[in-house]
Amino acid sequence: MRVGIVGCGAIAAIITNFAAEGKLGVDLKFFYDRHFEKAEYLASQVEGKAVREFEDTLDEVDLIIEAASIQAVKYIVPKILEYGKSVLIMSVGALIDFKLKKRLETIAIKNNAKIYVPSGAVVGLDGVKAASIGKIRKVSLVTKKPPESLGISTDVEKVLFEGTAAEAVKKFPENINVAATLSIACEREVKVKIIADPSVDRNLHEIYVTGDFGKLRTITENIPCSINPKTSTLAAYSAIKLLKNLNKNMVIGT
Repeated sequence: MRVGIVGCGAIAAIITNFAAEGKLGVDLKFFYDRHFEKAEYLASQVEGKAVREFEDTLDEVDLIIEAASIQAVKYIVPKILEYGKSVLIMSVGALIDFKLKKRLETIAIKNNAKIYVPSGAVVGLDGVKAASIGKIRKVSLVTKKPPESLGISTDVEKVLFEGTAAEAVKKFPENINVAATLSIACEREVKVKIIADPSVDRNLHEIYVTGDFGKLRTITENIPCSINPKTSTLAAYSAIKLLKNLNKNMVIGT
């Protein structure tokens, strides 16, 4: 499978490192970023090609990884799907807009393309998806991060937000993809609390779900990516695992 990537930041760098070591399971060859030099640098790691327009990749690839921004999901992903190419979406926050989500699904069906969403920076989504087959009564997410990764400075723990996942994504678009992924997985709005805590050096996510199945509670403590502390390394790893699974005959998990 030939793959291109849109957005050449921290996540793209981690994915490219795996490709350079022959550990990705797909052929990553095409790179696009608004800052062309970023695309050139990553392309050089795998003898790939940097392009100045993402459309220049569409005749060459089977799938494109979106690792750019919510805006890229809104304006670039529809064009990729219309061309009949599949997409792996990293900026999952865009999909909390269920009108956009439905539109992308419709385009994908019409053009025989697929949309892949990795589990991202949390554990337990397989269990949440399975639980959604029955009735889920309550689902909540508490995210706690170092203040600098949330763009503030404070010496004390501070609650920055309490509300729905949709509201959280609007206020913290680069920090709360987890809330969107969880909402999509359980097919309902998630209650979210975001805390800046100077005593932590990791990105913490606690999920709590109750329903017909019983109760589920997970705690994920992510090491921030050294390139961009707003990104958790596990988010990139989840995309890599999804890509590797595309060529496997046996896939474990929902």
